[in-house]
This record gives sequence, structure tokens and C-alpha cells, in this order.
Amino acid sequence: MTRISTSTFRVRYAETDQMGVAYHPHYLVWCEIGRTDFIRDLGISYAELERRGHLLAVAEASVRYAASARYDDVIRVDTRLVAVKSRTLTFAYEIHRDEPDPAALATATTTLISLDRDGAPRRLPDTVLDLFRAAEHPDTGADMIRG
Repeated sequence: MTRISTSTFRVRYAETDQMGVAYHPHYLVWCEIGRTDFIRDLGISYAELERRGHLLAVAEASVRYAASARYDDVIRVDTRLVAVKSRTLTFAYEIHRDEPDPAALATATTTLISLDRDGAPRRLPDTVLDLFRAAEHPDTGADMIRG
């Protein structure tokens, strides 16, 4: 089963400030790209989860920045699922620049909570939990960038 999902893309001009540096909130958008790809790699999509009545809302997010990304850099986001509970999923991300000069840019974590359409916490069904648990990577990120 997939334990790490890798997403690759270029920094778009709209994501940068006038100096060509990627604006810091976009790193969370890049985490969403990684998380969406991770879930899709498991054989289900966010859209399908929502059709089934399970909305995943970000309950907590943390980013630790190490270096700047710039316009047109090739970015790689490595995503791992590090904790699965009946109502929450915690993902860890390592964000790197692959081109033009490879560098570790940031690490991040997000915790998502499963909600029903009324916004109440809802247990994920066992079939979905089993899928996520099979992909869980228990490493809590000890190998991630240290400040």
C-alpha cells in the first residue's frame, strides 16, 4: 500500500510576491495538493468521500519554514499519513525544491476531522478507516527539518 505520495509542480507567478518569492500561505495549498494526491493514490478521492457524506475539514495546521521557493521553481511535496483515528487523520509533509537548486523548504502537518453535512464530527466508516490504516506511516516526523 502507498505510504508516501509525491506531488510535483512549479511555483506559479500568482503565488509569489513582487520579489518572486512564494508567499508563505501557499505552502498550505501545496500541502492540500499532496494530501489530495495521497488519498487519490489510495483509490478514493476527496470528492467521493464528500459524496458519501464525509467532509474532511482542517482542524489544525503547522508549517516550519526552512528556505524560500521562487517563481518557476520545481516543487516536490512528499506526503505521509502519520495518525488515523476514528474521526481524525493527521498528515505530515516535506516540501522540497527539486530545480533549479535542490533544497528542503519546509515541513508541515495537518489534522483533519471528519464531519457530516451539518458540521458535526462523524466517525469514518470502517471500510474507509481500514484503507487509511493500511497506508498509515507511524513515523511522527522525527526525520523532518529541525530549526
